[in-house]
This record gives sequence, structure tokens and C-alpha cells, in this order.
Amino acid sequence: MKITYWSDYACPYCYIAKTRLKKAVERVAPQEAVELEMKSFELYPDAPQKVTTTTLARFAHKYGLTMEQAEQRIDGISALGRAEGIDFKYATTLNTNMLDAHRLTKLAQSLGNTALEEILFRAYFVDNRVLADHATLRELAAEAGLPAQDVERVLNSDEFADEVRADEDQAAALGVHAVPFFVVDGTYAIEGCQPTSQMVAVLQEAIAIAAEKSESEPQGMVCGPDQCAI
Repeated sequence: MKITYWSDYACPYCYIAKTRLKKAVERVAPQEAVELEMKSFELYPDAPQKVTTTTLARFAHKYGLTMEQAEQRIDGISALGRAEGIDFKYATTLNTNMLDAHRLTKLAQSLGNTALEEILFRAYFVDNRVLADHATLRELAAEAGLPAQDVERVLNSDEFADEVRADEDQAAALGVHAVPFFVVDGTYAIEGCQPTSQMVAVLQEAIAIAAEKSESEPQGMVCGPDQCAI
């Protein structure tokens, strides 16, 4: 089973949904090989490299809320994260441009490294690190086990920027305009941050359909050392 999903490190629901997805996979397919592939999606592609405002002020402005209303909504989102076992601190996140974080994720994927994504989410929502800061990214990449020379090369160039843009173009072509967005085996979509139970239902359906398809497909004719099967 392959699950492809579009996500951004500035998106609280993406972190929560990814955590729920992992729980759903453990519940439904603990023995099955499941490949997870993150696709890039920048919520704020024009965000600056430096922190210029608070999450509270940005949230209030974006959604036309009072500061009190914004605080209540942010606290509600953090509570959802804490319910999943994350020490979620959305109110004090430090939003900046996420392109370099996405480019490093592409580097990690090219090396078969699956640790960086969780480390970056935790750094942003739990430790409130600035993910546009290169010193921070070097530290987090080292924690994930990425080779320092590769990290340095990527950070000092525009390497993997085209791959990030290609992910975003693919999302647009599919009509994906908000994240998180999951696609299971190229067929079954999970839109938004759904409850774990809903994710379980989608995964179970995908597994059942795949099993039926496998059973209904005719076996090809093969030959072995002793005989040929017809």
C-alpha cells in the first residue's frame, strides 16, 4: 500500500493528521508494507525568511477574527494535537518561509531517509524553532542523520526547488487547494484532518478492494525446473 500526501510544516492539521494516519496504519495493517510519501505544499510561499509577526496576530488577520477569537481557535487546535500525544504549542510558533525545509525533505527522500519530516514538525509545533534559519535546519538535518555535506550543498543552492514546485503543480492539477490531502493507492482520497476512525475505514476499504482484485486476476502461465503450469 502506498499513501501519498500533500503537507506543509506550517500547517497544524497536517501534523495532527499525519499522527492519526500512523495510528490508523498500525491498527489496520501492522504486518503490511506501507509506503508513505510526502509531497510539498507551501501554505505561505511568500512568507519572509525572518519572523515578522506572531501567530496570534497572523491568524486573526487571515480569518478576520478578534484577537480573543483567534486565541480561542488556536487553543482549540493545540488541544487536538495534545489529544494525539503531541506537546502542541501552536500559539507560540514562529512562522517563516518553509521552502528550504521542503527542499531538505526532498534531499532526505532522495537518500531514503524518513526521519526528517517528523523532526521538522516537532521542531516547529513543539519546540517553536524557526524553520527558515539555516543553522536550525543544519542541526535538525544532523539529528535526522543526513550527511552534512549534502545538507550544506542544498542550503547553499536552489537544489530540489523544482521538485517542490512540481509537487505543488501536481496538487493544483488534481484540484488540491488545501492540506492535508492523502491519496491511498492512487485511488482513495482522505481530505483534511479526519478522525483516526475515518482513516481506518478508508484503509480497510483499500486493503479489501486490493485483495479482491488480486484474487480475481488470472494467474499467468509459468515454468519451473520440473514442469510448466498451465
